[in-house]
Amino acid sequence: MSDVDALLAGLDESRSWREDFYRELHRHPELSHSETNTAKRISDRLRDFGYAVVAPVGGTGVVGVLENGRGRTVLLRADMDALPVREDTGLPYASTDETTDDEGEGVPISHACGHDVHVTSLLGAAELFARHTDDWSGTLVALFQPAEEASDGARQMVDDGLGDRVPTPDVALAQHVLPFPAGRVGTRPGPVLSAADSLRITVHGRGGHGSMPQATIDPVVLGALIVVRLQMIVSREIAPSETAVLTVGSLQAGTKSNVIADHAVLQLNLRTYSTATRERMIAAIRRVVAAECAASGSPKEPEIEFFDQYPLTDNDPDTTDSVARAFRAHFGEAAFELPQQTASEDFSDLPDAFGIPYTYWGIGGTDPDQYARAEKAGRVQDDIPVNHSPAFAPVIQPTLDTGTAALVVAAAEFLGV
Repeated sequence: MSDVDALLAGLDESRSWREDFYRELHRHPELSHSETNTAKRISDRLRDFGYAVVAPVGGTGVVGVLENGRGRTVLLRADMDALPVREDTGLPYASTDETTDDEGEGVPISHACGHDVHVTSLLGAAELFARHTDDWSGTLVALFQPAEEASDGARQMVDDGLGDRVPTPDVALAQHVLPFPAGRVGTRPGPVLSAADSLRITVHGRGGHGSMPQATIDPVVLGALIVVRLQMIVSREIAPSETAVLTVGSLQAGTKSNVIADHAVLQLNLRTYSTATRERMIAAIRRVVAAECAASGSPKEPEIEFFDQYPLTDNDPDTTDSVARAFRAHFGEAAFELPQQTASEDFSDLPDAFGIPYTYWGIGGTDPDQYARAEKAGRVQDDIPVNHSPAFAPVIQPTLDTGTAALVVAAAEFLGV
């Protein structure tokens, strides 16, 4: 039996508590920057396993450190926040939790992105390394990050002195559950997740009565023209070989049918895989907005504000190659090359702060039979719920076993196994 097999020998034994932990975490999710109970449950488990716990870091972040002789230091990361999405899965352990907004209205919460899978898998891996210290050497840093969905959780941990509070890692590893068949593990060198930028654009008109449009400058028409023009940036200004996405997610103006407002607010989201493409798109957006405002006779310059920005996730080729070889050896044909994902993450802020290489991979979470039926019918996009959908619900197994094993197999490549 290889040393990796020895590390994974306790996988069956730990399955019961991992499944119970996952169900409870899924049932009681917490939003970004509010992961207090989640953090406590994680800290308690890590202490039970024998880890030195560093917490809180960056608000509600938790780090477990297990030193086990000489060798390299590996950082494994899981994000732990949930989304303001009402769950519609029909599961017996579905979330019915809510919080309240500033107006006192109820806000539903669910783990519609699968971060509960990430937390449970990392805790499972942490236990296996702690239970089998004779089979590896080095230092394991198990990092549980808050507020990934808010785009600033990793940066807040760094700003809170993460680099001075934990051993400096030699490599960082992370994963995400995705709408692929459960049991599969996908890697990809180079850019794997896009950079993301959200923009809030305010354009100004001149308000007035809906019956006298000649006395106004209508920001609704102005906003609509901007939306149409923006849709031409990717199709006409970005090379077909470059992947880019521009979405106008919101256009808001006015309060009443017979009142022409004095301003409109657009919210945009960009996804890009290179700095050059990102800069070209932002320049084009500024040009289009300014030109349409000028053409409409807007009385004030438009205002453009950036928010919810995510860095590019650009996997180190050598690190990714090592992990991919280990996955092929362990998972066989279930290991595959992950397509580029237009989703975005802030994970890379952590290794970038340490100046270390990293790789980030995907694990499947969809029932394999369900996926096979949808694929055969050519209905994967129609029938398979994706992350952030109210119906997104990874099957518990083999998803949790695969997520736990993937972290162990990947970390073992660097921990003297």
